[in-house]
Amino acid sequence: MQIIVKPTYQEMSIAAANAISEAITAKPRLNLCLAAGNTPRGTYRELMRLHRVAGLDFSNATFFYLDEYVGLPEDQAERFRSLLEREFFRPGEVKAGNIHAPDATNEETILKLGGIDLLICGIGKNGHIAFNEPGSPLDSRTRIVDLAESTIEGIRGKFAPNEVPRKAITMGLATIMEARQILLLASGPEKMGVLFRALNGPVTTDLPASILQRHPQLTIFTDQEIQQL
Repeated sequence: MQIIVKPTYQEMSIAAANAISEAITAKPRLNLCLAAGNTPRGTYRELMRLHRVAGLDFSNATFFYLDEYVGLPEDQAERFRSLLEREFFRPGEVKAGNIHAPDATNEETILKLGGIDLLICGIGKNGHIAFNEPGSPLDSRTRIVDLAESTIEGIRGKFAPNEVPRKAITMGLATIMEARQILLLASGPEKMGVLFRALNGPVTTDLPASILQRHPQLTIFTDQEIQQL
Protein backbone atom coordinates (compact mmCIF):
# COMPACT_ATOMS: atom_id res chain seq x y z
CA MET A 1 0.00 0.00 0.00
CA GLN A 2 1.30 3.43 -0.96
CA ILE A 3 -0.25 6.63 0.43
CA ILE A 4 0.35 9.93 -1.35
CA VAL A 5 -0.79 12.99 0.61
CA LYS A 6 -0.96 16.38 -1.09
CA PRO A 7 -1.79 19.71 0.58
CA THR A 8 -4.75 20.55 -1.67
CA TYR A 9 -7.41 18.81 -3.71
CA GLN A 10 -5.93 20.28 -6.89
CA GLU A 11 -2.46 18.94 -6.15
CA MET A 12 -3.90 15.56 -5.24
CA SER A 13 -5.81 15.49 -8.54
CA ILE A 14 -2.71 16.42 -10.53
CA ALA A 15 -0.68 13.68 -8.85
CA ALA A 16 -3.35 11.07 -9.59
CA ALA A 17 -3.64 12.27 -13.20
CA ASN A 18 0.12 12.01 -13.64
CA ALA A 19 0.03 8.40 -12.41
CA ILE A 20 -2.71 7.56 -14.92
CA SER A 21 -0.90 9.43 -17.69
CA GLU A 22 2.29 7.48 -17.01
CA ALA A 23 0.38 4.21 -17.16
CA ILE A 24 -1.23 5.05 -20.51
CA THR A 25 2.05 6.29 -21.96
CA ALA A 26 3.79 3.09 -20.89
CA LYS A 27 0.95 0.91 -22.23
CA PRO A 28 -1.19 2.71 -24.85
CA ARG A 29 -3.61 -0.24 -24.98
CA LEU A 30 -4.29 0.06 -21.27
CA ASN A 31 -7.56 -1.33 -19.91
CA LEU A 32 -8.71 1.43 -17.56
CA CYS A 33 -11.72 1.42 -15.24
CA LEU A 34 -13.12 4.80 -14.16
CA ALA A 35 -15.26 6.00 -11.27
CA ALA A 36 -17.83 8.75 -11.60
CA GLY A 37 -18.57 11.24 -8.83
CA ASN A 38 -17.15 14.39 -7.30
CA THR A 39 -13.72 13.23 -6.15
CA PRO A 40 -12.24 12.14 -9.50
CA ARG A 41 -13.43 15.22 -11.40
CA GLY A 42 -10.24 17.16 -10.73
CA THR A 43 -8.18 14.20 -11.92
CA TYR A 44 -10.19 14.00 -15.14
CA ARG A 45 -9.83 17.75 -15.73
CA GLU A 46 -6.06 17.42 -15.46
CA LEU A 47 -6.05 14.43 -17.82
CA MET A 48 -8.03 16.46 -20.35
CA ARG A 49 -5.51 19.30 -19.99
CA LEU A 50 -2.71 16.84 -20.69
CA HIS A 51 -4.64 15.60 -23.71
CA ARG A 52 -4.96 19.14 -25.07
CA VAL A 53 -1.51 20.55 -24.33
CA ALA A 54 0.74 17.50 -24.22
CA GLY A 55 -0.99 15.15 -26.66
CA LEU A 56 -1.86 12.45 -24.12
CA ASP A 57 -3.53 9.88 -26.34
CA PHE A 58 -6.50 7.78 -25.22
CA SER A 59 -7.33 6.39 -28.66
CA ASN A 60 -5.89 2.92 -28.07
CA ALA A 61 -7.02 2.49 -24.47
CA THR A 62 -10.13 0.58 -23.45
CA PHE A 63 -12.44 2.01 -20.82
CA PHE A 64 -14.80 0.46 -18.32
CA TYR A 65 -16.72 2.27 -15.63
CA LEU A 66 -17.54 0.92 -12.21
CA ASP A 67 -21.27 1.40 -11.82
CA GLU A 68 -24.46 2.96 -13.08
CA TYR A 69 -27.90 3.80 -11.77
CA VAL A 70 -30.73 1.53 -12.87
CA GLY A 71 -33.97 2.91 -14.27
CA LEU A 72 -32.96 6.44 -15.27
CA PRO A 73 -33.73 7.83 -18.73
CA GLU A 74 -30.85 7.59 -21.20
CA ASP A 75 -30.57 11.37 -21.39
CA GLN A 76 -30.60 11.93 -17.62
CA ALA A 77 -27.71 14.28 -16.82
CA GLU A 78 -26.77 12.53 -13.57
CA ARG A 79 -26.33 9.10 -15.13
CA PHE A 80 -22.72 8.09 -14.70
CA ARG A 81 -22.33 7.53 -18.43
CA SER A 82 -23.54 11.09 -19.02
CA LEU A 83 -21.11 12.47 -16.45
CA LEU A 84 -18.18 10.56 -17.90
CA GLU A 85 -19.12 11.59 -21.42
CA ARG A 86 -18.98 15.26 -20.39
CA GLU A 87 -15.89 15.02 -18.22
CA PHE A 88 -13.75 12.44 -20.01
CA PHE A 89 -14.96 10.56 -23.06
CA ARG A 90 -15.94 13.46 -25.34
CA PRO A 91 -13.12 15.88 -24.46
CA GLY A 92 -10.66 12.98 -24.49
CA GLU A 93 -11.85 11.88 -27.95
CA VAL A 94 -12.45 8.34 -26.74
CA LYS A 95 -13.98 6.07 -29.37
CA ALA A 96 -17.45 4.82 -28.49
CA GLY A 97 -16.39 1.26 -29.30
CA ASN A 98 -13.70 1.45 -26.63
CA ILE A 99 -16.18 2.16 -23.82
CA HIS A 100 -17.82 -0.65 -21.88
CA ALA A 101 -20.68 -0.11 -19.42
CA PRO A 102 -21.26 -2.41 -16.45
CA ASP A 103 -23.82 -4.94 -17.66
CA ALA A 104 -24.54 -8.64 -17.90
CA THR A 105 -21.62 -9.20 -20.28
CA ASN A 106 -19.15 -7.21 -18.16
CA GLU A 107 -17.17 -10.10 -16.67
CA GLU A 108 -16.85 -11.86 -20.02
CA THR A 109 -15.66 -8.67 -21.73
CA ILE A 110 -13.05 -7.97 -19.07
CA LEU A 111 -11.73 -11.52 -19.36
CA LYS A 112 -11.70 -11.41 -23.17
CA LEU A 113 -9.70 -8.16 -23.16
CA GLY A 114 -7.11 -9.46 -20.73
CA GLY A 115 -8.29 -7.95 -17.45
CA ILE A 116 -8.32 -4.44 -16.02
CA ASP A 117 -4.86 -2.90 -15.78
CA LEU A 118 -5.72 0.17 -13.72
CA LEU A 119 -8.87 0.88 -11.72
CA ILE A 120 -9.84 4.25 -10.23
CA CYS A 121 -12.22 4.24 -7.27
CA GLY A 122 -13.38 6.33 -4.37
CA ILE A 123 -14.84 5.47 -0.99
CA GLY A 124 -18.34 6.24 0.24
CA LYS A 125 -19.13 7.60 3.69
CA ASN A 126 -20.57 4.19 4.60
CA GLY A 127 -17.48 2.39 3.30
CA HIS A 128 -18.83 1.34 -0.08
CA ILE A 129 -16.64 1.12 -3.17
CA ALA A 130 -18.48 1.43 -6.44
CA PHE A 131 -22.02 0.53 -5.30
CA ASN A 132 -20.91 -2.41 -3.19
CA GLU A 133 -22.87 -1.36 -0.13
CA PRO A 134 -22.32 -2.73 3.39
CA GLY A 135 -23.19 -6.41 3.39
CA SER A 136 -21.85 -7.03 -0.11
CA PRO A 137 -20.15 -10.43 -0.40
CA LEU A 138 -16.39 -10.24 -0.74
CA ASP A 139 -16.61 -12.60 -3.73
CA SER A 140 -19.31 -10.55 -5.48
CA ARG A 141 -19.34 -9.94 -9.23
CA THR A 142 -21.11 -7.45 -11.51
CA ARG A 143 -24.75 -7.36 -10.49
CA ILE A 144 -27.79 -5.19 -9.73
CA VAL A 145 -27.93 -4.02 -6.11
CA ASP A 146 -30.25 -2.09 -3.81
CA LEU A 147 -28.75 1.22 -2.73
CA ALA A 148 -28.35 1.77 0.99
CA GLU A 149 -30.66 4.36 2.54
CA SER A 150 -27.64 6.50 3.46
CA THR A 151 -26.54 6.47 -0.19
CA ILE A 152 -30.05 7.41 -1.36
CA GLU A 153 -30.16 10.31 1.11
CA GLY A 154 -26.77 11.49 -0.13
CA ILE A 155 -27.88 11.68 -3.78
CA ARG A 156 -31.49 12.78 -3.26
CA GLY A 157 -30.77 16.45 -3.95
CA LYS A 158 -29.46 15.69 -7.45
CA PHE A 159 -32.74 14.25 -8.72
CA ALA A 160 -36.38 15.14 -9.09
CA PRO A 161 -38.44 13.39 -6.38
CA ASN A 162 -39.83 10.82 -8.81
CA GLU A 163 -36.40 10.07 -10.31
CA VAL A 164 -34.30 9.24 -7.23
CA PRO A 165 -32.68 5.89 -8.06
CA ARG A 166 -32.89 3.03 -5.59
CA LYS A 167 -30.98 0.44 -7.58
CA ALA A 168 -27.70 0.36 -9.45
CA ILE A 169 -25.55 -2.06 -11.38
CA THR A 170 -22.02 -2.32 -10.07
CA MET A 171 -18.81 -4.22 -10.54
CA GLY A 172 -18.41 -6.57 -7.60
CA LEU A 173 -15.67 -6.62 -4.99
CA ALA A 174 -14.00 -9.66 -6.52
CA THR A 175 -14.04 -8.00 -9.96
CA ILE A 176 -12.46 -4.86 -8.53
CA MET A 177 -9.79 -6.82 -6.69
CA GLU A 178 -8.71 -8.56 -9.90
CA ALA A 179 -7.50 -5.24 -11.36
CA ARG A 180 -3.71 -5.22 -11.57
CA GLN A 181 -3.45 -1.79 -9.95
CA ILE A 182 -5.96 0.27 -7.97
CA LEU A 183 -5.87 4.02 -7.33
CA LEU A 184 -8.15 5.12 -4.49
CA LEU A 185 -8.97 8.84 -4.42
CA ALA A 186 -10.24 10.30 -1.13
CA SER A 187 -10.75 14.02 -0.50
CA GLY A 188 -12.01 15.98 2.47
CA PRO A 189 -11.98 15.36 6.23
CA GLU A 190 -15.37 13.61 6.15
CA LYS A 191 -13.81 10.65 4.33
CA MET A 192 -10.79 10.17 6.59
CA GLY A 193 -12.52 8.30 9.39
CA VAL A 194 -14.02 5.66 7.14
CA LEU A 195 -10.79 5.40 5.14
CA PHE A 196 -8.78 4.86 8.34
CA ARG A 197 -11.17 2.10 9.45
CA ALA A 198 -11.16 0.47 6.02
CA LEU A 199 -7.38 0.26 5.89
CA ASN A 200 -6.66 -0.56 9.53
CA GLY A 201 -9.55 -2.63 10.79
CA PRO A 202 -10.59 -6.18 9.94
CA VAL A 203 -11.65 -7.09 6.41
CA THR A 204 -15.42 -7.32 6.72
CA THR A 205 -18.53 -7.17 4.58
CA ASP A 206 -19.79 -4.43 6.93
CA LEU A 207 -17.11 -2.14 5.46
CA PRO A 208 -16.66 -3.22 1.82
CA ALA A 209 -13.65 -0.96 1.16
CA SER A 210 -11.73 -2.93 3.79
CA ILE A 211 -11.05 -5.59 1.17
CA LEU A 212 -8.60 -3.18 -0.47
CA GLN A 213 -6.14 -4.01 2.31
CA ARG A 214 -5.54 -7.27 0.47
CA HIS A 215 -4.65 -5.71 -2.88
CA PRO A 216 -0.93 -5.92 -3.74
CA GLN A 217 -0.86 -2.71 -5.83
CA LEU A 218 -3.01 -0.16 -4.03
CA THR A 219 -2.13 3.54 -4.15
CA ILE A 220 -4.14 6.08 -2.16
CA PHE A 221 -4.22 9.75 -3.18
CA THR A 222 -5.60 12.12 -0.56
CA ASP A 223 -5.52 15.77 0.44
CA GLN A 224 -5.76 15.05 4.17
CA GLU A 225 -3.33 13.66 6.70
CA ILE A 226 -4.58 10.30 7.92
CA GLN A 227 -3.33 9.71 11.43
CA GLN A 228 -1.64 6.38 12.08
CA LEU A 229 -2.05 5.14 8.50
